[in-house]
Amino acid sequence: EKDNGLTNPTGHNRRRPWLLLPLAVSLGGLTAHAAESAASAANPKATPKPSAGGINDWLRGRSPEFATWDVGGQFRLRYEDRENAGAFPNRDFIRLGQINSDDYLLSREKLHLGWTPATWVKLYAEVRNSTADRDKRVPSPETDKLDLHQAYVQAGDAKQFPLTLKVGRQEMLYGDERFIGVGDWSNTGRVFDAAKLRYETKDLWVDGFVSRVILPDDNNLNLPNDYDFFSGLYASSPTPVPWQETQLFALARNVGTGSPDAIATGQGGPGPRDIYTIGTRWKSLPGKLGGWDYTLEAAGQFGDVKSGTNRLEHQAFSAAASGGHTWKDAWGSPRLGVGYDFASGDSNPNDRQNGTFDLLFGTNHRFYGIMDLFGLRNTHSPRVSASVKPVKNLTVTADYLGFWLADTHDFLYPESGAGRSGNGYGRNPQFSAFAGSELDLYANYAFRPWANFQAGYGHFFVGDYIRQSVDSKLANGGTVDADWLYFQTTLNF
Repeated sequence: EKDNGLTNPTGHNRRRPWLLLPLAVSLGGLTAHAAESAASAANPKATPKPSAGGINDWLRGRSPEFATWDVGGQFRLRYEDRENAGAFPNRDFIRLGQINSDDYLLSREKLHLGWTPATWVKLYAEVRNSTADRDKRVPSPETDKLDLHQAYVQAGDAKQFPLTLKVGRQEMLYGDERFIGVGDWSNTGRVFDAAKLRYETKDLWVDGFVSRVILPDDNNLNLPNDYDFFSGLYASSPTPVPWQETQLFALARNVGTGSPDAIATGQGGPGPRDIYTIGTRWKSLPGKLGGWDYTLEAAGQFGDVKSGTNRLEHQAFSAAASGGHTWKDAWGSPRLGVGYDFASGDSNPNDRQNGTFDLLFGTNHRFYGIMDLFGLRNTHSPRVSASVKPVKNLTVTADYLGFWLADTHDFLYPESGAGRSGNGYGRNPQFSAFAGSELDLYANYAFRPWANFQAGYGHFFVGDYIRQSVDSKLANGGTVDADWLYFQTTLNF
């Protein structure tokens, strides 16, 4: 194995035997897959029943009493290697206490228990354990040992009456997760303490919810940010336009003065703000346009944000559009697509207005580059994409994205957190708006319904804005491109 020259705290060369672990787990699944395929070949007329999960299938096969129970879980293992892709691309190994290059092994285990004694009531609980091995970030944001992930009660049966109620700790996912998502790529994910009322008919559903986001707190029971209230209405229907899903939403995020120090460790939320978001999402329904597909999503925001002792009027907006064509009858069902994401920035730091879009609780990983260097704030980001399925259940994808600041009077923003500042970064209207581009290559192989293996590589090409920012401080040593590699195995049971 080639050593990268990095050393651990004891001075020994850092080796990476974990790189083989996800592959070993995947090979174990492939061995099981081969055994099952041989059994199917021996009895080709057998038609397997839809699986309810390995544990559920086993229990229900032994007693009908288990039909009302849901027992299962998930095991996920991911190795990541980041080179110059942590704090941000530059030649410094450690910058302002943040790790710029790192490699680590992430593991996440989930176990759940559900009970549905009648069609109109369901009880569900899930625990999660998240760990990071050899992560140099202290504390690691990916570590949150054994904790309660979900625990809710759901009442109602939409087939008998259109209203259902879900109360308790739960995941919330809407649309493509641009504004409300579970953040599943994170080792800890995202959940809320929420009450959600749904009205549902054949042609329409409408959710109304009130919630508080949960803050991961390793070695302590996770609690909500009591100062960060998130509520809204979200509606969806396929009937206004018969070939698309049409959605409308109105969201409110009201954050109090105690949010930045919401829990004892200081891992809190954003500063005080009252932001209201109104938007729409249009997405083509599968098969309705032949091989064509499209998605359009736009949102406007208003309200106010506290900055220091001042309260700034908040006005911001974002828009996203993507489309493509899949040649279903060609070998590999290839798809070519294009996309564009925009989110406004702040044009004047000295006035009483704030124009930087608030990304709320969106899932960033899939949309703004798999290296997770950017989020939906002060950005123009076009992309081109291509994918192919060379064999059954294997999808290989290539994306190329560009990143420009929407307004150079505002900061360059990471995936989450405050704008980049210090060491040359900041509000630099005299610099170029072009931050750089990213090439992503990744593959997903679902070798069984309960198991898949992923691998990916990303390369970030430094642009003029970053080069000008970093080079303005000669002590930084200049800029360099960034690389990121990962392998992941997920098993559901």
